[in-house]
Amino acid sequence: MILQRVRVEQFRQFRQGLELDKLQSGINLIHGPNESGKSTLVRAIRAAFFERYRSKSAEDLAPWGDTSAAPTVELVFDHNGQRWQLDKRFLKRHRCDLLVDGVAFSGEDAEEKLADLLGYQFPKKGASKDEHWGIPGLLWVEQGTGQDIEKAVLHAGGHLKSALNSLVGEVASSGGDEIIQAVEQQRKELLTSTGRPRGDYLDLANTREKLQQQVSELQSRVEQYKAQVDRLGTLASEHDRANRELPWEEARRGMQHAEVKYREVEALQEQQVRGMDSLKQLQQNLSLLQQSQAHWRSQNEQLELRHQSYQKAKKQLEEELASPECAKAVETARAQYELAKEAVQQAHLRDKRERLQKDCAKLEAELEKLNQSQNKAKSVQESLESARTLKKENYIDVGALRQLKQNQRELDDVNIRIQTVATRVVWNLPKGKSLTLDGLSIEGQGDKLLLETGVLAIPELGEISIQPGGDDLASLNRRLEQLKHAVAQQLAELAVESIEAADLKQSRLQDAQAQIQRFDELLKSLAPNGVEQLNLVSAEVEAELLARTTDLNNIAAEASSGAAKPLHVAEAELKQAEVRLTEAEAKHKNHEAKVLKARHACDAAHTEWQRVKGELNNPERQQQAEQLTRDIATAEAQKAELESSLKARENRISEARPELLKQDIERYRASAEHQEKAHQNRALELSEIRAKLEVWGAEGLEEQCNEQAAEFEHVNRRYQELDRRAKALDLLLTLLKEKRQALTRRLQAPLQKHLDHYLTVLFPEANLEVDENLMPGRFSRGSELGEMAELSFGAREQMGLISRLAYADLLQEAGRPTLIILDDTLVHSDAERMNGMKRILFDAANRHQILLFTCHPEKWRDLGVEPRDLEALKLKGGFG
Repeated sequence: MILQRVRVEQFRQFRQGLELDKLQSGINLIHGPNESGKSTLVRAIRAAFFERYRSKSAEDLAPWGDTSAAPTVELVFDHNGQRWQLDKRFLKRHRCDLLVDGVAFSGEDAEEKLADLLGYQFPKKGASKDEHWGIPGLLWVEQGTGQDIEKAVLHAGGHLKSALNSLVGEVASSGGDEIIQAVEQQRKELLTSTGRPRGDYLDLANTREKLQQQVSELQSRVEQYKAQVDRLGTLASEHDRANRELPWEEARRGMQHAEVKYREVEALQEQQVRGMDSLKQLQQNLSLLQQSQAHWRSQNEQLELRHQSYQKAKKQLEEELASPECAKAVETARAQYELAKEAVQQAHLRDKRERLQKDCAKLEAELEKLNQSQNKAKSVQESLESARTLKKENYIDVGALRQLKQNQRELDDVNIRIQTVATRVVWNLPKGKSLTLDGLSIEGQGDKLLLETGVLAIPELGEISIQPGGDDLASLNRRLEQLKHAVAQQLAELAVESIEAADLKQSRLQDAQAQIQRFDELLKSLAPNGVEQLNLVSAEVEAELLARTTDLNNIAAEASSGAAKPLHVAEAELKQAEVRLTEAEAKHKNHEAKVLKARHACDAAHTEWQRVKGELNNPERQQQAEQLTRDIATAEAQKAELESSLKARENRISEARPELLKQDIERYRASAEHQEKAHQNRALELSEIRAKLEVWGAEGLEEQCNEQAAEFEHVNRRYQELDRRAKALDLLLTLLKEKRQALTRRLQAPLQKHLDHYLTVLFPEANLEVDENLMPGRFSRGSELGEMAELSFGAREQMGLISRLAYADLLQEAGRPTLIILDDTLVHSDAERMNGMKRILFDAANRHQILLFTCHPEKWRDLGVEPRDLEALKLKGGFG
């Protein structure tokens, strides 16, 4: 089956219609962005085949908001050398027409013929669903459903098996079917299709289970009765002993003793905290006293250091004052700098004189060139004025001249037409004879054109009226007069006698314009900014030459008679002298700074030494130092005494183990509560057990248990008989079906062959098995083994497409029509898998027509087919 053309109109977004034609027999790649209509085209093809043309459930096919639309789909396809054309309209004026090689079908007959061809069914009522779609539902993949193949295979299973039977024969039918059916019938009496019990077998199983549960419950209650009797004796003994001993009272006495001990330890802990605070304050005071003592000791050490610093600063000042060489070096460097500076000035004067000489020579040459240009410009300007005068004398309006020539050509044309249309009167009269034509006498030979009615008078005979032929002659004559008047008026306006004179005047005008342009360009080359500017520049150059000559004469008078050094040599020597002067000045300045710094340091060290010396020799300070020593000794003695008492108290607290005393209090309290509560619970339990035993003793539990056990044994024997029969029938049916499956594998072989052909392209050394319902199932690859449903989403999508292509190959071998439609499929494939799937699609396109719709055309560039842009088709007015 090869689809050639699809046309839709008033179908969802395609209100004005869209046609997709010239479809190829292989892959057809149709692309467009989201909402461009790809899924709408797929929906139109599905509706053309699956929806009843009378169906009222096709309202979703109409354009949004248009209740008067009549969605229309036209399809043209070839199958087995026949041309099929389907025209289908829904909702308004619904109809269905099918033309097969000139044979017409309409209405439901046309729909049923298409269903028989493609292998699908129509619903009895309502909209078409996936369970009705059959083969197209398997081969036409909607967007986002490529990985879901199980239902599609299930709905197309009958058609697939029919195709297989036509290939390998009816091998699935054999004489064993009757036996299998008989065994299945007997098995159905005992087991469901899933192997669960049914009928008498189920009733016996339920009764057996119920009796078994009742026996177990009675046996359990008998055991409980015996256990409760034993428990009653134990509880009574424990309860009497607790009443005598009262163990919870002893626990409370232990708790009270532990509380007394714990309060004693708490008092010691409070004393310890107060002692620690006192020790901390004493340690802080002692630390401050020791810091003061260390500070005073450091001041004695600082006195010697201050004296040493003063001696060192004094020696440094004396050394710096003993170095007078820096001032002499500065004076020598400054003298050398002045000499070098004078030499640079002389070199500059010499260079300036030479530069002025060159400038004067250059200005003289430039002035001479400007004078030549002035003379030439004057001559060219005179010629330019002559050309402008000539242009003014020969000026003529070119437009008016063009109109004059146009009118003259029309005048000539009218003359020619008049010569052709007018009546020509030709005469040849004997000598001495004459006639009268329009009042004028004519004789001899001659002719005349009559533009108006003429009268020929013949003596003694009368007059002949000659009427020129045609109504156009009068209008031509009027047009002739108009053109003559217009030409004469235009010649007068142009002040010329003829068109030839006007052409000569225009030729002179053009010559003058060419001369003006040539002289103007020549003048611009001589004086780009005008003759006046040229004269001004010449005057400026002459003035500048005069100024430079004056400067040169002044420099010659001021120049020194001695030979000057070259400028670069003098500047280099000046730079070196400047560097030496800068270095000498820097050294001198640095020396002065060092002297100033050494004097300041010496004065500061002497002042600091005298200050510290005065402080240390103060008598009051000596008394403070002695008092500080006594305070430190007192604080250290108090600290030692306090630390001793704290350590003794800490030992007493540690020996008492307050954490254990606290735990003892909690332990004794909890023990008393638990023992008292346990005594109360035992009393309550004793009363409950006594009441329960009285009730159970009255029920006769052991007699009931024996009766139920006997009934259970009877039911169990009957159940075992039916259980053995059910298992035997199930085993027999399994063996028979295995034999049957061996025959079914012959049906699966053609499908497996096509499946392996595609599968090995994507997964080398892989295998995908199909079951007796031709459903893809177990997948193996190397050491991996699992079901197809357990693969990743992308892998299931790829396997789904491979399976569909294998089904298409199988159907084609059986002579069934195939058309594969893929709507945005393989969107979850990586680059490597995508390349493999492109190879598979390209291979399948050699046998099937494939319509591939996508919004990612860049992913299919290397598919080997020309893409078709849906947006471009829409811009062409709906026709591709």
